[in-house]
Amino acid sequence: MKKVVTFGEIMLRLATPGYLRFTQANEFTATFGGGEANVAVSLANYGIPVDFVTRLPENDIARSCVMDLRKYGVGTSNIIYGGERLGIYFLETGAVARASKVIYDRANSAVAEIRPGMIDWKKVFEGVQWFHWTGITPALSQGAADACLEAIGVANEMGITVSCDLNYRKNLWKYGQKASEIMPALVEGCDIILGNEEDAEKVFGIKPEGFDVTATAGEVNATEFDSVCTQLMGRFPKAKKVIITLRGSVNANHNTWGGVLYDGSKLFASRRYDITHIVDRVGGGDSFMGGLIYGLLTYAGDDQKALDFAVAASCLKHTVYGDFNQVSVSEVEKLMNGDASGRVAR
Repeated sequence: MKKVVTFGEIMLRLATPGYLRFTQANEFTATFGGGEANVAVSLANYGIPVDFVTRLPENDIARSCVMDLRKYGVGTSNIIYGGERLGIYFLETGAVARASKVIYDRANSAVAEIRPGMIDWKKVFEGVQWFHWTGITPALSQGAADACLEAIGVANEMGITVSCDLNYRKNLWKYGQKASEIMPALVEGCDIILGNEEDAEKVFGIKPEGFDVTATAGEVNATEFDSVCTQLMGRFPKAKKVIITLRGSVNANHNTWGGVLYDGSKLFASRRYDITHIVDRVGGGDSFMGGLIYGLLTYAGDDQKALDFAVAASCLKHTVYGDFNQVSVSEVEKLMNGDASGRVAR
């Protein structure tokens, strides 16, 4: 099987233990994470050859990060080095009515200072069938946005499938450009587009009529998003599939989870999972994307099964601490087939 490549920033994640607030914590749990790296780890867990491309500083923290990626089977040979620092994000996990909080410390990170021409994309894409990026990368800096556009252009020239997760992060767009000004040129080169109701609205002004994410009470009607999918595909005609994740929020520990996939003529809807005791929801969308890429590659021609795999995989991610979704294909397929008992495997 040919390789998948993901491109973006990986950060040091510093999380308060348990449900402690930042003001209570005397120590932090250190792991690594970042949208595109999270996708790469998922794919590696499923046996898909995958490389993660980024720019890292030359120091011991970055070396620890690379060792962590290699532990999961992610290829790191195309990582480039330079710059002064690895980005950091701090996480406070919410509970019940108290929402989780993320504080970014990633200004002037090695990736934020990347420029076009630093990565030889034609070399990186040799023997590659799929390239994935997210809207987080072009939010970091103009240089990162330009490097991402450069990668998409080369991938298009080489006939490589390109996917994106719109991943709108309002706290990152600080270099004088808006997402609505930068993202269209990048998304135009994509074959697969993933997002949620907020991404589509905040970036492109596309939303389902009468839908309010803050008033879902856990109930999300999949058919309401038919118009979002058709509008996105109409705006970006290269896209062959548009996928929307559907999260209903009862509280910080209890969400419902599902998704829809539109192939240009038919809307596929997944079952809805009721996730009542969330361990860690960070990386949930990335685990969905990793599952979707695996599903589309493995179950070619069966979009319903690909969608079902993605939703089940990301449902399981909510039970796994850290950014990375450390589950196997057999575990995902077990849940897809209806076994959610959680019985001890002996």
